[in-house]
Amino acid sequence: MALSNALLGTQWPLIQAPMAGVQGHALAAAVCQAGGLGSLPCATLSVDAMVQELTALRAQTNGPFNVNFFCHQQPAPDLAREQAWRAALQPYFAELGLDPSAVSYGPGRLPFSAEVAQALAPFRPAVVSFHFGLPAAELLAQVKSWGAVVLSSATTVEEALWLQEHGADAIIAQGLEAGGHRGMFLSDELTRQLGTWALLPQIVDAVRVPVIAAGGIADARGVAAAIAMGAAGVQVGTAYLLSHEASTSALHRAALQSPEAIHTALTRVFTGRPARSMLNRLMRELGPLSPVAPAFPLAANALAPLRAQAEAQGRADFTPLWAGQNVRGCRVASAAEITQSLAAGFPA
Repeated sequence: MALSNALLGTQWPLIQAPMAGVQGHALAAAVCQAGGLGSLPCATLSVDAMVQELTALRAQTNGPFNVNFFCHQQPAPDLAREQAWRAALQPYFAELGLDPSAVSYGPGRLPFSAEVAQALAPFRPAVVSFHFGLPAAELLAQVKSWGAVVLSSATTVEEALWLQEHGADAIIAQGLEAGGHRGMFLSDELTRQLGTWALLPQIVDAVRVPVIAAGGIADARGVAAAIAMGAAGVQVGTAYLLSHEASTSALHRAALQSPEAIHTALTRVFTGRPARSMLNRLMRELGPLSPVAPAFPLAANALAPLRAQAEAQGRADFTPLWAGQNVRGCRVASAAEITQSLAAGFPA
């Protein structure tokens, strides 16, 4: 099923993937102005920060944009697991001369809520996307009452069917190649995860709504391949990490341009949930899928001071270096140039 201009309102059915920590409104606005759908990640923003970013985004583009949120359930406190995590990290605190008792254990990434919806309502975004399923029915109805198109990520056919049944207007088929967090929500079994080119046609055949391909698409050839396999559009993230408008840190940019960038892995150590990152010291020494890490999103709390101290020393030992498997598609250029290059893969 086609992604019509009426659905997204863009020149091309090309979505810039929301990438928390490496972008703000500047990248989203630049993609919108270039004919794609720019996305603003909001899961790590306070309500006030979200409003500020949305105000700035609205000031820089008249086009439609996407606003992205998480839909996870906040985990119950688990003191034993937290203590095990602190014990695993204790040698790093000692090495860096830090006091682990000073760590602030806040909630971190927050799920979409009534408070967030109330603050978002005046902006009436054209598209609202979700990760880890969909929000409660009453919240989803509120989003749709604004006229917003609702997207969400599926990593299996079962998740795609669930999303269709529960109100998604289009489904993002997130292949195993994709950088950042897996959108998986019906099962935490990683062996059920498929690559984009295996997952995409299965979801296309299973659902009635448009399907957007994501994962490993970093140039016009990937775009063309996704469309040929039945995708109505594509979502691209990693290819924008070196764009001028991204806020990707100097350490992250250097890693992306190093020979080691081709080695990525799914890891739980940064947040407690599987996400694809370039390998670094923490992943190697604890194991990418260490069972010691607390449930999402609590693992990030204890890492915050370690990350800050190491980064101040020019080291990315404790920094999530989010990236998809196709890092060769990364290049230093404007978001407009990258968008136009990708758009060349769509049929004339």
